[in-house]
Amino acid sequence: MATNAIDQTRRMLSLVTYLRERPGAHVQDVARAFGITEDELISDLDVLPMCGTSFRGGDLLDIDTDGDRIWWHNPDDVAEPLRLAADEATALLVAARAVATLPGLRESDRDALVRATAKVETAAGESGAASSRLSVTFEAEGGVFADVDRAISERRRLWLRYYSPARDELTEREVDPIRLFAVGHTYMEGWCRLSEARRTFRLDRVAEIRLLDAPAAPPELELRDLSAGLVQPAAEDPEVVIEVGTGGRWVAEYYPHDSAEEIPDGGLRITLRTPDPASLRRLALRLGGDGRIVAPPELADSAREAARDALAAYEDAV
Repeated sequence: MATNAIDQTRRMLSLVTYLRERPGAHVQDVARAFGITEDELISDLDVLPMCGTSFRGGDLLDIDTDGDRIWWHNPDDVAEPLRLAADEATALLVAARAVATLPGLRESDRDALVRATAKVETAAGESGAASSRLSVTFEAEGGVFADVDRAISERRRLWLRYYSPARDELTEREVDPIRLFAVGHTYMEGWCRLSEARRTFRLDRVAEIRLLDAPAAPPELELRDLSAGLVQPAAEDPEVVIEVGTGGRWVAEYYPHDSAEEIPDGGLRITLRTPDPASLRRLALRLGGDGRIVAPPELADSAREAARDALAAYEDAV
């Protein structure tokens, strides 16, 4: 069943109440009660300890699991009456008003949010009044999210103009949407009629979107387990070795890898697997002097040639 970010947020709020009333609840029982897999539940439990009654870092939910049972160690602490500082009240009210304008919200959720916002504004006093002079505008991704969410609920096909960073080009395609999910960014998983295969689209790379009258009819597919991340290389994928300096250590945070070994001068030797090694040429160009591809040799040569071509094009332009 497709789940969007709003549904997940609603589930996690319900999960807090459920766990408070059932100390030491078994993982399998909680997963069954919420109609999710145990891996999805564990993923929610990994997020909850980062939530609490203060975003300054205090009063966070102390929830953990041993894989069999779930323990909440400070339910009484976080149940104390919430007192917002002026900056917290302002941030909360501005964010709530912004979220209330999202077209993807169910009307019942929007009404509930508006009522809650009014109560917080009254309780915040002068801080609430000051927040009315601030506003946040969501970029196009909010509208894309709403269109995808509608297409999923109405089982309709979508037309996209989509930017592909691997090819550095915009493509037009029709997609039968399957689900929305978030892993760092917000994505749509769907059946692409152009490639006749399952594809994943990052919403902030959708340049244009339109709902079609044609019904969405994706083939019966088993949903991928995303608990280990969006990109999950296979053992048979080609191995690539990249060496980065201190300015390129971020690569180990953003790219799934088999190993990351320290090398002199604060750098890393990163070994990873990918079904399309050529796609890493763009990474090599982005790193510049902060990194280089070491293996396989043919990919390293290709990256150096791409760098020389880019430099030559730049020199011709100036």
